[in-house]
Amino acid sequence: MSRLTGWWSGRSTAAKVELYTRWSFHFFTVIEIGAIGLVPFSRAGDNPVGAPLAVALSLLVCAHAVLTAVLSSRALDWALDRRDRPVRLATALIALTAAGSLIVIALRATGVLADISVAAAVVTGLVTFTLGGLVLCVRRPRRMVYVAPAAALATGAAVAAMGIDPAEAFGYAVGILLGGGGLVAACGFSGWLMKMVWELERSRDLKARLAVAEERLRFGRDLHDVMGRNLSVIALKSELAVQLARRERPEAVDQMIEVQRIAQESQREVRDVVRGYREADLRVELEGARGVLGAAGIDCAIDPVTVELSGTVQSVLGWVVRETTTNVLRHGDAKRCAISLKEKDGSVLLTVRNDGVREGAAMGHGSGLAGLRERLAAVDGTLEAGPDDGGTFRVAALVPVPRSGAAA
Repeated sequence: MSRLTGWWSGRSTAAKVELYTRWSFHFFTVIEIGAIGLVPFSRAGDNPVGAPLAVALSLLVCAHAVLTAVLSSRALDWALDRRDRPVRLATALIALTAAGSLIVIALRATGVLADISVAAAVVTGLVTFTLGGLVLCVRRPRRMVYVAPAAALATGAAVAAMGIDPAEAFGYAVGILLGGGGLVAACGFSGWLMKMVWELERSRDLKARLAVAEERLRFGRDLHDVMGRNLSVIALKSELAVQLARRERPEAVDQMIEVQRIAQESQREVRDVVRGYREADLRVELEGARGVLGAAGIDCAIDPVTVELSGTVQSVLGWVVRETTTNVLRHGDAKRCAISLKEKDGSVLLTVRNDGVREGAAMGHGSGLAGLRERLAAVDGTLEAGPDDGGTFRVAALVPVPRSGAAA
C-alpha cells in the first residue's frame, strides 16, 4: 500500500498543491473535448449537422483543447519562475480561437450550420476555455478582471457584424461573460494559490537556514569573546617571557606559569561554551516548538511544566522536544500537536502527539529517534515511538527522577 501512495505522500505540501493544480488543468482538456467536441455529433433532429462538418468541428475543438493544456502547463511553469512567459503559445491560442470562432459564426450566418445550439456551444466553448488558459499568463489581478468582459464584447460584436439576430449575439456575449468569468476566477485563483504555497515553502526553508546561520554566528561570537582576550594575553606574556629569558631573568618562569594558567582557563571556558551550545533547555525548546509549529500552521498545545528537573534531565528532554518538533515538520501533514510533561511512578513522562501519521509508513526507526534513545539511555530513560489510537503518532520519553517535586 505504501508503494502505491508513496508518489503522493512523499511529496511536500507545495508539490502536492502543484500536482493537483496541474492535473486539474489537464482534466479541463477532457471536459472540453467531451462537453464541446461531441456536440456536433449529438444533433440529429430537425437541423442535423453533416458528418464532414461534425468531424471538422470536433477536430477543431480537440486541437484547441490540446493547445490550451500545453499553454496552461507552460504558464504554470512561468508563474513559478521556471521558464519564460509563453507568449508565442498564447498568441497561437488566440489566433486559433479567433479563426475557429469566426469560421463557425460565418457558417451560422450563411445557413450552412443551421443549428444555433451547435454554433453557440462551439464558439462559447472555444472562447471560454481560451480565457482559462490566458489568465494564467497574467500577473496582475486587475487585468484578469477585464479578460472575460472584453472577450464577451468582442464575440457579441463579431456575431452582430455577420448579420445574425442581435438577440442571438447578446446570448453569445452573456454566455461567454458568465462561463468565461467563472473559469477566469477559478484558474486565476488556482495559479495564485499554487504560487503562494511554493513561496511559503521557500520562506519556511529560508527561515530554517537563517536560524542555523544565526546559531553559528552566536557560537562564533561567544567563542570569540572567550578566546580573543585570553589569546591576546597569552601572546603578550609569551613575548615578555622570551625577552626575560634572553636576559636570563628568573621572572621568565613566572610569566610562563601565568601563560599556562591562562591556557588552562581558556580550555575550561571553551568547554563551557561548547557544552552550552550542545545542551538543550527544556522550557526554551518548548517555547521554540510552539513558535515553529505555529508558524507552519500547526496548532500546538503545551501543558504547563510543573515538575522541577535537574539540568541533565532537562537537557535530554529538551533534545526530545527538538527532535520530535523537527519530525512533525518534515514528515506527515500534521494539523495539531500536543506536548505534555507529568510525573509517573517516580519518573517524568514527556509525551508528544501529532495527527500527521502516514498510513503504511515505517515509523520509529529513524536515525534521529535512535540518537534520542542513546541520550535517554545515558540517564536510564526509555523512548517509545509509533502510531497511537485515533490516527495519531506518539513519542513518549520516560526518565527516572527520584527527587522530583512540584514547582511553585
